[in-house]
Amino acid sequence: MTDSAQPTPLCAGVAWSGGSLGQEAAGYEAEVLDAAGRRVAGPTRWTADRVAELIAWLRETAERAGRPLVVVVDSTNGLLDGPMTAAGLDVRRADPWTLPPRPPFGSVPPHALAGLARTALSSLSRLTPEGGTLTGRGEEYLEGVRRSAPVRAALTAAGRCVEHGRRDRPQVALTFDDGPDPVLTRRILDVLARYDARATFFCVGHHVAALPDEVRRTAAAGHELGNHSWSHPFLPDLTPTQLSAQVERTSEAIERLTGRAPTRFRPPYGSQTPEVLRVLATHPTTLTFWDVDSRDWARPGPDRIAATVLDAAGPGSVVLMHEGGGDRRQTVQALPAVIEGLLARGLEPVTLEELLRPAAPPAAVPPHAAVPPPTAPVALSRRPAASPAGPL
Repeated sequence: MTDSAQPTPLCAGVAWSGGSLGQEAAGYEAEVLDAAGRRVAGPTRWTADRVAELIAWLRETAERAGRPLVVVVDSTNGLLDGPMTAAGLDVRRADPWTLPPRPPFGSVPPHALAGLARTALSSLSRLTPEGGTLTGRGEEYLEGVRRSAPVRAALTAAGRCVEHGRRDRPQVALTFDDGPDPVLTRRILDVLARYDARATFFCVGHHVAALPDEVRRTAAAGHELGNHSWSHPFLPDLTPTQLSAQVERTSEAIERLTGRAPTRFRPPYGSQTPEVLRVLATHPTTLTFWDVDSRDWARPGPDRIAATVLDAAGPGSVVLMHEGGGDRRQTVQALPAVIEGLLARGLEPVTLEELLRPAAPPAAVPPHAAVPPPTAPVALSRRPAASPAGPL
């Protein structure tokens, strides 16, 4: 469909809300308008575990009206583009400079988002499966990464930022972003359990609130939980206060369910600017990136996903994969081949906590141990030298 296609499309806005801390009413709100701005359907509310139902409702609304549909989200809502574009919906992104001010924790109302499709459709980026929520902002993203290099290097030197572990350890960390998922998280946990493998799951608060049992099940299986923001926003579009709220609310939600706050934060998309990194550095979590991208988000097929990981992974690697934010069935299908390939090379899948654990200090001589006098017949000079610690 093009912007000038006939008949005139319906315009839907989908907003997100963080709810009230302690009574998680978090979810999505959707509203559909016609070309004249009259309400056709909604507003309706959906928790994050009901995205498939939300998509079905949008499609049914358009079918009943006999019109095409344009769906608008904003750049702080990065969890819907995958499932919606996979379902064939025309999804557009509204950027901050086209919108009224956001509330402290949430996006602008769905009515405002739908209104943009009516009045300024050409200003909205049409999202693609390949570009995701950042479609059309790739150069800005890369420029932010370039400008962030000095700050990121300083954080890395201080132990506050990592992208891989020690290269002298035969271990690899499999990490899964954007969950939990109402179906696929359990399947991933089953595969990991089959191989007695451990992994790290970077959870989004929106899904944590909707799927508490999956969070508890993941932690109970011995896996590590990390913080991946609340709504998967493009971080440079947030104010410092909004960014801190994304981190803090997600950590609090995970801690309430598991009794332990996450110690690691992974920025959505790996997005960064010097300003973003300085705000994140004020939080106790360690910034955690990756050195192997499975590219499973592109859905190239299970064989290609497994080959991409195994071609690049080595001792100390941190592998980026996904359990939510779209159709991740290929990731589940690829996972046995990934694990078997790593094990065949002598690489053990472990949590990030284990992968990044500091080397044990040399054993101290017990205080009661006798120290031989210089004249004792002990050839100290023939003792083997200690093994080098290896690269960090």
